[in-house]
Order: sequence, then C-alpha cells, then structure tokens
Amino acid sequence: MILVEHLRKSFHDARRGWVEAVRDVSFECRPGEIFGLLGPNGAGKTTTLRTLSTVLKPTSGRAMVAGRDVVLEPEEVRRRIGFMSAGTGVYDRMTAWELVEYFGRLHGMPRDVLRARMETVFDWLRMDDFRDVLGSKMSTGMKQKVSIARTVVHDPPVLIFDEPTSGLDVLVQRSVLDKILELRDMGKTIVFSTHSMSEVERLCARVAIIYRGELQAQGPIPELLAAHDQPNVEELFFALVEKADAECQSAEAAP
Repeated sequence: MILVEHLRKSFHDARRGWVEAVRDVSFECRPGEIFGLLGPNGAGKTTTLRTLSTVLKPTSGRAMVAGRDVVLEPEEVRRRIGFMSAGTGVYDRMTAWELVEYFGRLHGMPRDVLRARMETVFDWLRMDDFRDVLGSKMSTGMKQKVSIARTVVHDPPVLIFDEPTSGLDVLVQRSVLDKILELRDMGKTIVFSTHSMSEVERLCARVAIIYRGELQAQGPIPELLAAHDQPNVEELFFALVEKADAECQSAEAAP
C-alpha cells in the first residue's frame, strides 16, 4: 500500500524565494484500489507523485510505498513501483519489444524470466502484431501500450499513473482505462492522477482533490458528494476550488 503523512515539498524560485508546491498532504492507497488524485495543472499532483516515486525528496513529512520509506530506502521503493505519465517518451530507434526488454533489464530481471514475462504482457496488451515496429513508426495508441508494458513488465505491486490519457483520442483513452481497471482487479495498489472528472468517476473508489498544493477534501466519492451537497465530482471540484480561492483572498486581505 501507499501511506503519505504530512508531506511537504518546497522549491526555491529566483523571484519569489521558497515556494511550497505541496503542503501537509496525507492520504493512503490500499491494494486492489484505484485512488484518484484530482486537480488542475500546477496543483501539486505531479510533485506528490514524483516524491512517491523517489524522483524528488520531500522537504518534510513521510511517504511509505509497499512498506518502504521513499527517503531511507529509495532503491527498494523503485523495485516495487511502476510509473507512467503522459510525458513518457518512446525511443524512435527501438522496437516495442526492445524498449520493454530494456526496461526489464534495468529492473534487474534475469533474461529467461524477463522473456516469459514479456510474452505474457505483450499478449495481455495485444501488442504482438507490432512488437517489431520502431517507435518512430508507432501510432499514439501503440506508444501508450508500450508505455504501459514497460511500467508493468517487472510486475510491481504499486502503480502510479500521472495523467496517462492526456492528449489521447477517445478510443485510446478507453483502452488505457480498461487496462488500468484490469490491473486493479489483479490486486495492484494504484494511484491515478488526472484532471478529468469522468475518469475519476469511472475508475476510483476514493479520491483526493488537491489545489494550491493542499488537499481540499478526500474520501469515498459518494461521501464527499453528500458532505458538500454536490451532485457530481465536477461540481464538487469547482465548489472546493472556489472555496479555497475565497479563503486565500480573505487571508491576503487581512491586516
């Protein structure tokens, strides 16, 4: 599972000085669950997920992934996670098979184990018909399947998806979301970051809404809608954002 407690991350800006991108964020994600992290661009979603994946070190607070501390045991964390984002590139001069094999080798998988695992993954994602196609010749849908394959090739218990459907057409989006649901059914612990309300409603049992680096609300979707008297996730999101903006303006106007 994933456990995040009072996570903070600050960056130094030449003009503004120290800026808190994430402030006192706490949540947990359980095995067999898709936990949604919903927020606009710049809200702190990607900073949070990069901290979970050990790309960034937290300024303070604690994050545990599959029982391992992201600061004290980063290599052990990396062995137990798969990370996929919309910005993940596919190398033009490598075939689908070569690229997934490369990432499997990076994870230290023995050749015989890796080959058997790749056969399973390529069959599951229906990639056999383009396993020898170069990245430069792949369609967008093919590239997304390759990205999923390299994310799961080492069969990690924890998966992090950071806006994986951004910029995709509706058919490819649907295919990606279907595969994420299948991974949930395999018992994976999944954090799914997006700014798409419909994707959250389709995939997630629980959700956290982040804005201005802070969690505005979190919990099961039906409970959040009832607590804030909103009809759907989109209206809930806008209501919380407006409330946060009003509180910020009030604080700035106070003497």
